[in-house]
Amino acid sequence: MTDVLTGTAVQVAFYEELAERGLLLPSGVPGLYGWNHTFEAVRVAVDGLITRAGSDVSESMHFPPLLPRRRIEEIGYLQSFPHLAGSVFSFEGDEDDAVAQAEHAARHEDWSEHQHMTELALVPAACYPVYPIVASRGALPEGGVVVDAGGGWVFRHEPSEDPARLQMFRQREIVRLGAPDEVLAWRDAWSERGLGLLRSLELEAERDHASDPFFGRAGRMLKANQRQQELKLELLVPIAGEEPTAVASFNYHRDHFAVKFGLQLRDGDTAHTACLGFGQERITLALLRRHGLEPSAWPQTVRRELWGA
Repeated sequence: MTDVLTGTAVQVAFYEELAERGLLLPSGVPGLYGWNHTFEAVRVAVDGLITRAGSDVSESMHFPPLLPRRRIEEIGYLQSFPHLAGSVFSFEGDEDDAVAQAEHAARHEDWSEHQHMTELALVPAACYPVYPIVASRGALPEGGVVVDAGGGWVFRHEPSEDPARLQMFRQREIVRLGAPDEVLAWRDAWSERGLGLLRSLELEAERDHASDPFFGRAGRMLKANQRQQELKLELLVPIAGEEPTAVASFNYHRDHFAVKFGLQLRDGDTAHTACLGFGQERITLALLRRHGLEPSAWPQTVRRELWGA
């Protein structure tokens, strides 16, 4: 099966310009790139700006880009996003199987018959490992908790010629767990804070209600409900193409994860959760598109926000 690629002429031209300058390092697979020192320096500075804005964080957790396959099964990710999921397969066989696999691979033929599913899956959202860990501690403390889940690697299988639509990228995520009114107020306050953060970098950022890319017929109903209940907010910034691109999202889960993992408040009521995510590569691309491919020539106000000089 051949992947259907997307990308407008403007997006492809921007990608080619980035690759020619060495900012993006092509791998040969759409949506999978390396980055040079200049790109990475901007991304790290963006990450630092988000860290400085997160003064309400209670604790931080750091995870690898893998999680138990059981976790995405428990969460129901495969019901909502089967088209984005990635699972890990590995070789299991004898010496003859290994030889056959190597021969197929040498001819760039299908060698999947020699691979078997492991207990691992690629992380689709950096916040997913947080909920069961916090739940294992027992009832939440008074006022709940705010967990910085770090700028972890996230995988989503959506190959594209749009340089802003990556298959593997870093998402800075922060999670709020607590009483419903506290969680929703936190989500809304952070969406305002994030908007100010992007505008301080002289990006033309706007906020809007949004929905996740749910799959199939049932997904259309979930999208409609998500928009109607205003559960997801996004910050949109021009990068390439006619429509602005979402570079940050602020999601109110209500009791979805709390019910799955038994998150409770001190009085025994079910907790609510929310999560925010800043797409670090997308924000970096937005800055390069807005201010040019040489950060040393960016406006002094923007450089001061990022590097203090």
